[in-house]
Amino acid sequence: MNDISPRRAGGRNARRAKREAKLEAHLQPVKAGMPGGKFKALSDADILRIHEAALQILWEVGMADAPPSGVEYLTKAGCILGDDGRLRFPRSVVEDALAKAAKGITLLGRDPAFDMHLAGTNVHYGTAGAAVHMVDIETNEYRESTVLDLHQAAHLVQHLDNVHFLQRPMVCRDIPDNLEMDLNTIYACVTGTKKHIGVSFTEPAFVPDALEMLHMMAGGEDAWRARPFVSNSNCFVVPPMKFATEACEVMEACIKGGMPVLLLSAGMAGATAPSTVAGAIVQATAECLAGVVYVNAVKPGHPAIFGTWPFGLDLRTGAMCVGSGEQALLSSGCAQMHQFYGIPGGAAAGASDSKNIDMQAGWEQMCSNVMTGLSGLNMVYEAAGMHASLLGFCHESLVLGDDLIGQALRCVRGIEVDDDTLAVETIKDVCLSGTGHYLGTDQTLSRMQADHVYPTLGNRMSPKEWAENDKPDLVQSAIARTQALLATPTPAKLDPATDKAIRERFNIHLPA
Repeated sequence: MNDISPRRAGGRNARRAKREAKLEAHLQPVKAGMPGGKFKALSDADILRIHEAALQILWEVGMADAPPSGVEYLTKAGCILGDDGRLRFPRSVVEDALAKAAKGITLLGRDPAFDMHLAGTNVHYGTAGAAVHMVDIETNEYRESTVLDLHQAAHLVQHLDNVHFLQRPMVCRDIPDNLEMDLNTIYACVTGTKKHIGVSFTEPAFVPDALEMLHMMAGGEDAWRARPFVSNSNCFVVPPMKFATEACEVMEACIKGGMPVLLLSAGMAGATAPSTVAGAIVQATAECLAGVVYVNAVKPGHPAIFGTWPFGLDLRTGAMCVGSGEQALLSSGCAQMHQFYGIPGGAAAGASDSKNIDMQAGWEQMCSNVMTGLSGLNMVYEAAGMHASLLGFCHESLVLGDDLIGQALRCVRGIEVDDDTLAVETIKDVCLSGTGHYLGTDQTLSRMQADHVYPTLGNRMSPKEWAENDKPDLVQSAIARTQALLATPTPAKLDPATDKAIRERFNIHLPA
């Protein structure tokens, strides 16, 4: 007679609960900042040729449309202003700037547990973009994005272990005033997550108010400068080879305010950048090298991320193809250029051209997330939630992206080969004196959590078990998890006194 007692059932339940509980940070099989670099799209000779080509066009073509302040900074640094209004960059000027540039940058969170050290091939995944629509997967419709949507995205990121930072992924389309939109973007992000945040500013005149708000959030200007938890995502160039005048003035103000900057060059291969993968990387590298000279002319050693973001283009239609294999190669090659210069860098990966959460989205998001992670890209931007070639953002896709990135990170971690993992003694024991299988061995039990990444929503049931459990659907599971996470409080909420002071000083659109 089989006696299945409550005690035994309770033991199974206890073991199941233990397996499902969140692992302590030091036990987790994947984490932020693991080194990649195992995949190399470019050879060493390729990298040198791209570098030399970038230096050549910086000298022979140069950069147009610098603001007067930028012309002053750059000519003092040794750049030459031509009669055509273009600034040329001698090789020696670029080399001097690279020598001064910050080589190891730590992007800080409001909580130090989320600090990210950008050096070498350390890999971090996060959001980014300026989507103007939200994907409603229940109605299969697109609608304009709001400040509440942005706040909820930040709230979700706070709870997703494999999404390491939040760069603003969408625009608050319900706030028509640009100053109020910029300030409410900061507020919505900061009150949603304590991870590092990236934002942009519409005009240079908006930066002082933004810094004032950040000082209030940090507890004073000195506290802010000691731990700047928000960086400026700055499209300082308008490819090909022109400075974005107002964005450069924003960048100067942010540098003086102690804010790290992302030097973002986002050319379109075949439109505003060469159609070849190598040519697009050359131009993006040249433009970002110009940015490095600029930043270090304003303030030597200021933290700046080498943001080569060349995007793919479907040459049949002129449509963006951010989910393409070419996009994965573009961003992976850029990662190697960052490593060549020894400067922390970022590029776009993980976005999809698909309009929905479907098989196309899955293959596109995984392809570039894995390849850029393996290439050792420090900051993988747009890694989760982004659809419709950057026009749409989806909360449920963001939540599913946490699972997807977890698998990508396991690829980044790679294969450890040592006496324990070679398992010679375990093989001998199982085959010669054991049970003939490895299910109950000490090694299997001790390493089942340390070595393996288990999906939260990905379904590994047998068809029989799946049917017995009412055939759970991935999208419906994502909807349920999104709702559950949004119902969970975020620790990023400001203390009542600070929140009250901010609301009295600024027009905050989110309800208290």
